[in-house]
Amino acid sequence: MNIDILLGLQWGDEGKGKIVDALSPDYDVIARFQGGPNAGHSLEFNNVKHILHLIPSGIFHTDKLNIIGNGVVIDPAVFKKEIEELGPSVDELSKRLIISNKANLILPSHRILDAAYECSKGNSKIGSTLKGIGPAYTDKTGRNGLRVGDILKEDFVLKYKDHLNNHLAILKTYDFIFDIEEYEKGWFEGIEMLKKFPISNTEYLINELAQKDKKILAEGAQGTMLDLDFGSYPFVTSSNTISAGACSGLGASPKLIGEIFGIFKAYCTRVGSGPFPTELHDDTGTNLRNIGREFGSTTGRPRRCGWLDLPAMKYSIMINGVTRLFMTKADVMSGFESIKICTAYKIDGKICHELPFNNDSVIEPVYTVVKGWEEDISGQRDFNKLPLPLKNFIEFIENQTGVPVTMVSVGPDREETIFRS
Repeated sequence: MNIDILLGLQWGDEGKGKIVDALSPDYDVIARFQGGPNAGHSLEFNNVKHILHLIPSGIFHTDKLNIIGNGVVIDPAVFKKEIEELGPSVDELSKRLIISNKANLILPSHRILDAAYECSKGNSKIGSTLKGIGPAYTDKTGRNGLRVGDILKEDFVLKYKDHLNNHLAILKTYDFIFDIEEYEKGWFEGIEMLKKFPISNTEYLINELAQKDKKILAEGAQGTMLDLDFGSYPFVTSSNTISAGACSGLGASPKLIGEIFGIFKAYCTRVGSGPFPTELHDDTGTNLRNIGREFGSTTGRPRRCGWLDLPAMKYSIMINGVTRLFMTKADVMSGFESIKICTAYKIDGKICHELPFNNDSVIEPVYTVVKGWEEDISGQRDFNKLPLPLKNFIEFIENQTGVPVTMVSVGPDREETIFRS
């Protein structure tokens, strides 16, 4: 069982990039298994912030192999820009980044379709990042997608034009103005950039490495509550963000899976539309947003903020099989005199511990109030020296979920991390 999985337990933005970066020294391989440029994984070290959208968060460790798995959808233009912003040369990066030939491509017309679909929804928008993710996955499941392996074929441009014409025919049914040349800018240059990296059957490679006892960390994007099947449908992403998605997104058997790390914020955030039972529309929510710098790393949109939601978190733990919990943004909670934790829902006057099927259900959170802490904990590296109210907060979560909290993040930098045995 040489593959561990790291994923988010909320609505994304839990801090997965930072934690993958912090864990990377303990692994030989870091592999992204789903999502696309709608993900924004932030890492910070040496007072410099880096944002990754497609490339695994272990890329800054020169001795680690990074794999973009078959479950990821790739926008070549975004990939090219990301590679150029990393710093090291393409030759150097190509030695530690491999791309699955089965990963699907996001075409310029996928982005146009995404915008047209969202625009047509009027007041029922789902809050898409407009990166072409949904249409790309739609083509994948409809068996109409172009894959990374296709760019190596002589007839690739012809195939691209066929797909483009199909999409343009669909767009004729929408009242949506666009300039395809504007969307194509940089895309074919991105195709050439992709060709400079190893493209292979990465499922063979991952299984071979696992058999050789190499340690592999599977990196998820978004969060469990955005999962296509188990999230707050239809306000979800277009892929399976749960632990099972790591197997299908990398071509790995479940018997190879070891630990499953679930990341959660000490509070909750959400970007875009959809239910959010503990959302705060007051000064407390504004303070959480400002102190926590809660603005989307991909879209820049302000995130909706609220108290920790344990019914949703326990649901995520259950369907993922989480073995360890990692808590981020503990430092953001410093200075709150008291902190609320949602432990149940009241729906139609009845106490409920399960997530409702209907998103239009009126949910009243049932809160437990715990004592907050005043101390600035960003410089702390010893769990035992954390404020007692914070340790009580963590113990409460452990007792409620039955899963140990073995990591606490006290700041955005990779060094601002406390591991607990």
